[in-house]
Amino acid sequence: MSIPAPTLVALSATHHTAGLDDRATFSLTPEKVNEFYQRIREQGLKEAVLLTTCNRLEVYVVGDEAAALHARTALIKASGVQAEKLDQHLRPIPGLRAVEHLFDVVAGLDSQMVGEAEIAGQVKDAYADALARGMTSAVLNRIFQRAFQAAAWARTHTGISQGQVSLGNVAVDMVQRVFGSLAETRVLVLGTGEVGQQVVQALVSRGVAQVSVASRSFENARLLAEEFSGASMSLVDALRQTQNHDVIIGCATVERALLTPEEMTVVLQQRQGRPILLVDLGVPRNFSRENRAVEGAYLYDLDDLAAVANANLNARLAEVERARQSLAEKAARAWSAANQFYQPESL
Repeated sequence: MSIPAPTLVALSATHHTAGLDDRATFSLTPEKVNEFYQRIREQGLKEAVLLTTCNRLEVYVVGDEAAALHARTALIKASGVQAEKLDQHLRPIPGLRAVEHLFDVVAGLDSQMVGEAEIAGQVKDAYADALARGMTSAVLNRIFQRAFQAAAWARTHTGISQGQVSLGNVAVDMVQRVFGSLAETRVLVLGTGEVGQQVVQALVSRGVAQVSVASRSFENARLLAEEFSGASMSLVDALRQTQNHDVIIGCATVERALLTPEEMTVVLQQRQGRPILLVDLGVPRNFSRENRAVEGAYLYDLDDLAAVANANLNARLAEVERARQSLAEKAARAWSAANQFYQPESL
């Protein structure tokens, strides 16, 4: 990996460079995030922010080429992905381009579903985590704070968010396309994290009367279900009752697929010819992609939902371009201001 020697480098592996299953291998647990920060701290790096979501693995590090290589090594060690494989997808973004990239990311312009709002909160959480660890200082503090301000401006003053693009809304749009009226549709949501909450809220707002929520923690499922007058169950019990639902939306954090083609075949036999819709929002996948070959099972994953969400993108391209130009100008000003704080000898 050959890169110039700027004062800031972003290393980025996203949906632009890696398919869904490859992105799953980059997924970092909280323990792996801890390991990453421990390793870069041991290398003497003073400023770094790690961003890991279902569609991206990125690190922003202050320093030269050596700092970027140290960050790359830490990513390899923490993720457990072979260097050759990670390098196929990891892209270095230097200096001002890294700042512009961050601004686009926070505003949702670099998202798989252009304009989605969740990424702003995810970046804020990642920055807050790095800040709490003492891994940010003058340069990254200024750049990230300016990125949040610029993204808020773009959402307010341009049409990039038109249509309320969010993972929960897009998932329910897909369900509604298939079933039309959702009043009689029985839906099971696996997972009670942020995405699961968004999905349940979107389902109820669209008139779904029969929503069941499942989690490894029954208490988490109960709390979310009670908020929307739904049913709750453990994840184990939910998988035993799959045949009682028309739609299953997977939002759980898993190490292996929850429903295999063999299991789905049995479920469909129990449903006596009634089809079932699987919406997989997980990385790693909640449902084996081989379920697409099972007659009566209809599976849509994140890539499918992104295609639906971006179907009307042409109508928003002018707004996206206007937002991108304004963000680039704001990024240049933030980069110029941050440069005055950079002191290579402190690394």
